[in-house]
Parts: sequence; C-alpha cells; structure tokens
Amino acid sequence: MTEKNKTIKWSSKEVVFQIVLHILVFLFYSVEKHQPNIEAHKVAFFLNYALAAFFINYVFLPRFYYQKKTVKFFVFVLLAIIGVILIEEMVLEKIYFEGNRADSFGGVLRTLTQILPIITILSGFKFAWDAFGKQQEVDELKIAVKESELQFLKSQINPHFLFNNLNNLYSYAIEQSPKTPKIILELSGLLRYMLYECKEDFVPLNKEVNQLENFINLSEMQIEERGTVNFSTKNIKANYKVAPLILIVFIENAFKHSTASQADDILIDVHLNLSDSGNLQFICKNSFLPKSNTDNLSHGIGLENVKKRLELTYPNAHQLNIKNNDNIYEVRLTINLATQV
Repeated sequence: MTEKNKTIKWSSKEVVFQIVLHILVFLFYSVEKHQPNIEAHKVAFFLNYALAAFFINYVFLPRFYYQKKTVKFFVFVLLAIIGVILIEEMVLEKIYFEGNRADSFGGVLRTLTQILPIITILSGFKFAWDAFGKQQEVDELKIAVKESELQFLKSQINPHFLFNNLNNLYSYAIEQSPKTPKIILELSGLLRYMLYECKEDFVPLNKEVNQLENFINLSEMQIEERGTVNFSTKNIKANYKVAPLILIVFIENAFKHSTASQADDILIDVHLNLSDSGNLQFICKNSFLPKSNTDNLSHGIGLENVKKRLELTYPNAHQLNIKNNDNIYEVRLTINLATQV
C-alpha cells in the first residue's frame, strides 16, 4: 500500500462540507416537534455514529474499497456497525438511561433503525464527494492530455515546414540566384509568425490568411514558368479566429507533390471563402503525375498531424474530404469558426 493511501488528506472545502453535513444530519436526527431541545444523550449517540462514519469514510473506503478489496471493506463496515451497537447498548444507554432500557440488550433492531440511515447518509455523501473529485481530475487530465498532444503536433509541423523550405533555399543558394535574398526575407517572416504569433490556440483569421499568401508567394518560386498558381479569398473577416498552421500543411503538400512529379503544366489552385454564418471553406487543388513518390499522397507526418489536430480542435465542427481523380488531388475542408468568435 502506498503512502498516499495511508494518509488521510483534507481540503478546506471538504472540511466545511463535512461540518455542514454533520450539523444538518444531527439536527434532523435530534430535533423533534414535541421536544425542540437538544438532549445530551442524542449528542453522545450521534457522535458514536459519526465516529463509525469517519472510519468508513477515511479509513475503509481509501484502504479497501478504492483498492478493489470489496470483501474486506464490507467486513470492516459490519464490524464498525457492531461496534456502534455495542457501545450504545452497553455503555451509552447505561450512562443516560436507568431501568429496563439500560439493563436489557433487546434494542438492537431499534438501534439499527437509527444507525443505518445516519451512517448511510454520512458515508454516501463522502462517496459522492470522492466520485465528484475523481471526475474533476479525469476532466482536467483529459484537457491536459489534449493540450499536450496539440502542442506536440504543432511542434512537429514547424520542423517539417522548415526542412522543406531550407532545401529550396539551398537550391537557390547553390545556383547563386538573385531571388535568394527575397526567399530569406519571406522565410524569416513566416518563421517569425510561427514562433511568436502561433503560440495561442487560435489566431485572427485574416493574419493566418496573410501568412498563407506569403507562403504561396515563397513556394511559387519553385515553379518559375512551369505552371500556374492561383490564390483567392472571399469575405475574410478579422473577428473570426482559426487554429494556426492547419491550412498551410495542405498547401505545402500541394506544392511538394506537384513539383516532384511534374516538369511543366503544374496547376495549384487555393481558395478560401467565409460564409456569413462563420463556416470557412478551404479548397486546395493540385495537379500531379502518378509516380512512386506520389502514390501515397494522403500519408505523411504533416497530413496525419493536421488530421489529428482537426479532430482535437474542431470535434464535430469540421468536415474534411480528400479526392484523387484524373491526376488532380483535391482537398475540401469546412470548419465552423462561429464557436471561436
């Protein structure tokens, strides 16, 4: 048994809760219509019951019931109830009563009718308190796991993005292209956005769209005169927010697979439209020629991560459809941004 299970842990909220609960139960037990005064023997009897409830709540529950030792738990509860009966019948009644009631041991059934409801209430509320606390811990753990997983997925996106673009930069540098300074400038702007502005769970939609445009301008240099790149937006509003670095993964994949499989006639078409109801529609199309390196366009660390992020960030609030027909790879993503306004 661990040290944690052996130690009774108190919290200020639980102490207050138990005090209020015991006072209410005691008043319900002791105060009667024909006898509004609190009698001394009722205080003693109730303390006897409360002591048994204390052992059940703070010893038997954590040491036995919560440790899956159910049989031991019920055995000790039974012993506690027997102990309460013995104390009441053989000690307390002899102190507070005289005559037949104190001399006889025939009040067991009557004692049980007093003991069981009180102990059941006191122990039942403690069990409910523990269950509520455990549920809060589970909910907090789920939130922590979700946040950790999202941070992990985002941390994988940045190196993935940086790796691909550094390769492009290296190619231009080898060729001593005059476009190299512009590439460095565009890349530094995107990295600054990723490092400093994407720490939040959600960013303004217009900022994210601006960075998508910068990324497309940067990636378009790979194509030169080999094809066409289209980028259009409609009704983009600053008052809506979106999870950062989700849409950019699809665009990055479009450039990567198109340029890797085609020498010319490259087509990349990206369109974003925000409806008045807050639904963001993202469409990304790219041409490709079937080759061994494009057979699995729906796989890869970037795409798998973004799918997982969508599931975690927009559960039941997004729809992702990916098609691969006639040498056109098409991504259609709809996200309900109204929940983040």
